[in-house]
Amino acid sequence: MEFAGFSLRNNLFVAPMAGVTDRPFRQLCKKLGAGLAVSEMVTSNSLLYGSAKTLRRANHTGEVEPISVQIAGADPQMMADAARHNVDNGAQIIDINMGCPAKKVCNVMAGSALMQDEALVGRILDAVVGAVPDTPVTLKFRTGWNLANRNAPTIARIAESAGVRAVAIHGRTRCQQYTGEAEYDTIAMVKTLIRIPVIANGDITTPEKARHVLDVTGADGIMIGRAAQGRPWLFREIEHYLKTGEKMAPAPVGEIHAILLAHLEDLYDFYGLDTGVKVARKHISWYTKGLVGSAAFRKMMNTLPTVEAQRDAVDQFFQQYAAEHDHLQYEENNNREEALAA
Repeated sequence: MEFAGFSLRNNLFVAPMAGVTDRPFRQLCKKLGAGLAVSEMVTSNSLLYGSAKTLRRANHTGEVEPISVQIAGADPQMMADAARHNVDNGAQIIDINMGCPAKKVCNVMAGSALMQDEALVGRILDAVVGAVPDTPVTLKFRTGWNLANRNAPTIARIAESAGVRAVAIHGRTRCQQYTGEAEYDTIAMVKTLIRIPVIANGDITTPEKARHVLDVTGADGIMIGRAAQGRPWLFREIEHYLKTGEKMAPAPVGEIHAILLAHLEDLYDFYGLDTGVKVARKHISWYTKGLVGSAAFRKMMNTLPTVEAQRDAVDQFFQQYAAEHDHLQYEENNNREEALAA
């Protein structure tokens, strides 16, 4: 796919997710089939540029290009400065966050709260595009602020007029958070109104759903977030299905074990051992959520204090699992999609 001046492997995107899409996760998803992965959102507050969290989020060492960095804020000048700062530090695409529904973000009129002020949206986009004229700028937003105010078509036209190179739209309003089901009609409408690429996001959990969303929206690509947590190989499954119309054979348990172990080593290296153990817990939980016999394992995992104990527990669980099952097996009346929603 040709996207914002770059030639991508495909039209599959990893959604930016705070606390999830760090460099190890982005690299893993790209390795397993994603065409592009957007970073966790980086603050536009220059006072925080030197904080450990911001420095870590802006760490792209060795990452497969293109490097897409998402910035968040509500002040046009600060957003422009943040765009320049991140480009100077390796960003090749600047993505603007107008989709985050979190209260702490919306309470300062950032994230999806910006959709309430279309004039401010225009000023921010003009400022950022103008600040980095040689770097493509993209925008992620929702269908609207609430069900009565689905103004995504207006925001999309403002973005195109400002020189934004592509938009990604989550099929929910801010007030819906992640409840209910994503709707795609609004995304389909936006696709008919603008000429720049439109990426569809929301509830894409299987290869079949990916095909459906592309068909009903006419979108140029799809963006996957929560469904890839603990299942980064979903991208290669979707890639294969879109190319062939056939589903891939499920990965053997031994391969999942190897993927998780490599992911853990990257986390330990990236965060350091103490923080790495804590960050790894949630990923191990995502990899095993809903699996037959995994509840006690996940509970025990949260008590293990060291890298060695984590490694040993993961090895023991998956070795035993591989002895009993060829592929991942989910609890009765529970499947992957239900596990994700829990």
